[in-house]
Formats: sequence, C-alpha cells, structure tokens
Amino acid sequence: MEGLETVVLLGIAVLAGAILAPRVRVAAPLLLLVFGLILGFVPQLREIELPPETVLLIFLPVMLFWESMTASLRSIRRDLRGIVLLSTLLVVATALAVAGVVHLLGLPWGAALILGAAVAPPDATAVSALGRMLPRRNFMLLKAESLTNDGTALVLYAIAIGVTLGGSYTPVNIVGLFALSFVGGAVAGILVAALAYLLLVRIRDPLVTNIALLITPFAAFLLAEAVGASGVLAVVVAGLIISFASSRISTAASRRQTESAWPLGSYLLNGALFVLIGLQVQAAVHDINPQDVGRLLMTSIAVWLVLIVIRFVFQTMSMAAVRALDRRPSQLLRRMSYRARVVSSIAGFRGAVSLAIALSVPAALNDGTPLPGREDIIVISAGVIVLTILVQGPLLPAVVRWAKLPEESEDEEVRMAELTLAHAAASAVDALAHEFGTSTEVHTRVANEYRFHLSVTQALKAGSDPATTIQSRQEETMLHQGLLDRKREALLELRLAGTIDDTVARRLQSRLDVEEQRLTGVESYD
Repeated sequence: MEGLETVVLLGIAVLAGAILAPRVRVAAPLLLLVFGLILGFVPQLREIELPPETVLLIFLPVMLFWESMTASLRSIRRDLRGIVLLSTLLVVATALAVAGVVHLLGLPWGAALILGAAVAPPDATAVSALGRMLPRRNFMLLKAESLTNDGTALVLYAIAIGVTLGGSYTPVNIVGLFALSFVGGAVAGILVAALAYLLLVRIRDPLVTNIALLITPFAAFLLAEAVGASGVLAVVVAGLIISFASSRISTAASRRQTESAWPLGSYLLNGALFVLIGLQVQAAVHDINPQDVGRLLMTSIAVWLVLIVIRFVFQTMSMAAVRALDRRPSQLLRRMSYRARVVSSIAGFRGAVSLAIALSVPAALNDGTPLPGREDIIVISAGVIVLTILVQGPLLPAVVRWAKLPEESEDEEVRMAELTLAHAAASAVDALAHEFGTSTEVHTRVANEYRFHLSVTQALKAGSDPATTIQSRQEETMLHQGLLDRKREALLELRLAGTIDDTVARRLQSRLDVEEQRLTGVESYD
C-alpha cells in the first residue's frame, strides 16, 4: 500500500474514532485499536509495516515531549521516591517474573528475557490516553512512571539481546549500562533544553517559537541515542525543563499556538499509533502456525496476569519496606491503600514501546541461524497489548469507582491564585497609570474594572453568598458572549459585502476569539 494511501486511511480511522467514541461512550484508543484489528482482515492492509525506528524516532518524541510539558512538576517532586522505584526496580522485577513464567511454558531463556524486557514498562502514550479517569495524583504518578521507565526496559532489552547472541555481562557492565542510560539521557535533555532556552528567549515570533519547540524533542532524542543513552528520558527531561521555563521563553501568542497545535498533533499521532498497533497484531497472528494459536493465546494470558499481579505485589512490598524505614508523619499521608494499589495495577497499560521492542528483535543469531522464539515474542507482546487495552481499559472506570479514591480538588488553589493575581493588578493600576502617563478617563475605567474583579474574587474566596456571586459572574459572561456573537455577525456582513478584506476580517476575528477565551477560560490539555 502506498504511503499517501496509508496516511489517508489512518486519518479517516482517527476521524471516525474521534466522532464515534463519545457517542458509544468508549475511550477513543480502544475504538481505534479495534478499527486496526478490523482493518487487519484486509490482506493488503496487513502489509503496512510499523518499523521499530518509526515508533522511536517519529511518534514517541513528539508525544512524550507534550506529555512531559503538561506533567505536574509538584507531583513529581512529591512522589519522586515512588516514581524512581516503579520506573527502575519494578521494571526489572516484572521482566524477570515474566521471563520465568514463559520459560516454564516452553520459551528459551534468551527469548524469555527479551519478552520480559519488552512487556515490562507501562506505555506513556497508552497511560495518557486511557488513564485520565484516575484521580489527579494517581494519574500524575502513573504518567511520570511511564515517562521514565523506558530507559530501564531498553537497557534490559540490550542485555537480553547480548546474552542471546552469545555475549556476557558482569555486574559492573550492567551498572555502567544503567548509569549511561539514565545519566546520559538526563544530561542530553538538559543540554538540549539549555540550547533551546538560549534560542527561545531571543525569539518573539510564535511560528518560529513553535518550530524550535518541535525540533527540541528530536534533537534531545538523537543526542542521547548517539552516546548510547536513553533518548526517551532525554525527551522527558527536556520537556520538563521547557515547561518550567515556559513563561520566560514564550509569548502569549506562541503559547496560544502551542496549546492549539500540539494537542492536535499529539492526538493524531497517538490515534494513528493505536490503529497501526491493531494492524500489526493482525499481521503477527496471521503469520503464526494455526497449531500454535492455543499455546500462544494461553501464554499471552499468563503474561498479562503476571504483569498485574507483580505490579500489585511489588507496590505492597515496597510500601512495607518504606513504612519500616521512614515513619515521618508526612510520609504516612502519601502511602497508597490496597484499593489504590489495585487501581494502579489495572492502570498499567502496555502499548507502542513494547511492540517496537518486540519488532526490533534480530531475526538471526551471529551464526546465521534463526533466533529461537522470535515469532513467539512478537505474537505474545501483541497479545498482551491487546489484553491490557481492551480488557483493562474498559475495566478501569469500574475499578476506580470501587476504590473510592480521594480526589484532590484544585478549586481552592484556583481561588487563592485568582485572588493573588487580582490583588496584584488592583494594587499596581494607579502606579502604572502614572508611570505610563495614562489619561484620567482610561485610568478610571481600567481601575474600576480591576477593582470590581478583585471584589468578586474576594467574595468567592470568603464564601460570602457564593451562589449570588457566581450567578452574577455567569450573567455577566453570558451578556459578554451575546455581544461577541453580535460582533461576529456584523463582521460577517462586512466581509460578505466586500467592505473589508478577508485578512482584516481574520485579524478582527482573532481578537474576538481572544476576548472570548478571556471570558470563558482557555481549555486545559493536561
């Protein structure tokens, strides 16, 4: 199938998923994976290949960069210890547990270790797409873990491949590989982010700013990979730094463009990736011997269950160890209940990275003989991905409701921040009017507007008759929106009559859009 036809097909599938998912009340990634599985029944479509380097070089950098830019730095700092444990030791424990089980089921040790490394890490793109029904803290913890665990998995994969091909590793070698992966990846991300910062602080054009942002994740990934470090971790570190420095290196216009363009691009790439995963699963299934279907299906189910169980057991044991070593009251508040651990275990989705690792397994050993178990690795990895997404995905909302996890409300923080900002503006308006030489008429009008906003915010903060205050704000917003609609109608009449040029109309339309966003708030893409 030609490349352009493939792009159009993927675009149609993603569009259909975006339209149908809300109507059938199913998460879009689940529907897109099903679309891919259905499309895979067409022989010509099964020929569409998903090279591992495509996932690692085209899809992941953009999606991981955006996810890291929208991550909560405060949540990462608060749960850093847990994130480190889950993204390193849990990945190692999971890989070894999976390897032991599949070896007992007949897979050679080398292939078993490779399979364990492939399916060990929860996938950041799948977690971000399917885990948003989680309470905020639980989602951010899982998101941070999935953004950083690929470095561990890829080192394990490299070791497993080396052992299978006849290599040997000492404990010093293994420690060195992990250090290079994590430290090298972090350093690469810091260096690229620093260069991006030096460039972006000198740029005011929104288009140029976003082009530079688009190049940043690819540069970080390639720099890290060039020295044998984790490209995924480099992208994540660069994204976190850029996110932290965003207010200093971007303008309001460039941020509006970023908040519009990046979520769209990330959604398209993510959706296309789920469709491609479905196609690859179909291709893998059609390539196996019919006599092996039952065995591979049972092995996939066994691996899937091991992933859930080992995640729950590891979290339970690590929490017990931390409880014994750290009895500070602040740590007691952070510990997960058993219900939260069940939710976390169900939310550990596998996705594109696992399939990319499986597809990148060499076809032959050094002596030219086929690598034992390679086809089994691909089929089992694909089966585990399907099970985690199509079974755990629909199950997760019910488990979350059962767990009754506490939800961290942001309302109080929002009110506090709004009050601080309103007070800062109201306090500065007189001094700034004097500094800028503003006329008395303009000064009075702006001062009254900001002081009115401050009084409304203070009323909401104090809790004095909030229903009346909120109703007043809603009525004011409705009136402003109605007036904006009349402005748009008048603008359209001027444009249709040819009184103003299209470029002038678009410029004025943009101003009206900005005013509406100021009234209603810019949509959040966290």
